[in-house]
Amino acid sequence: MPLLNLFSSAKQPDEPALAQMLKSFSTLLAHELGKPERYVMVGLAPRMEMSFAGSREPACYAEFKNVGQLPDDKIEHLSQVLCMAIAKALALPQDRIYIEFTNADGALWGFDGGTFG
Repeated sequence: MPLLNLFSSAKQPDEPALAQMLKSFSTLLAHELGKPERYVMVGLAPRMEMSFAGSREPACYAEFKNVGQLPDDKIEHLSQVLCMAIAKALALPQDRIYIEFTNADGALWGFDGGTFG
């Protein structure tokens, strides 16, 4: 149900650190949303070239998709928590991170041959 995709120009963590980073984001999202971790997906795209604010300094664009409606105050809180976690994990400043939040209709979210509708 929750999906966090990360796209960044920051240096990618080595394999053990990457595995730990993905697991920590998965656990964090399950905790923050009160959803079973078995439904949480986290991805880190291969390092990509980016420009943000006219600069090629390391930056990150994150997509967070969730089945159901997150209230505005929860989105604000998640933005704070995720920005801190992303900044720490990818060693970049929080003001070089954008996060797009999307609420998804469960009927349009497939899983295990069915949907969450």
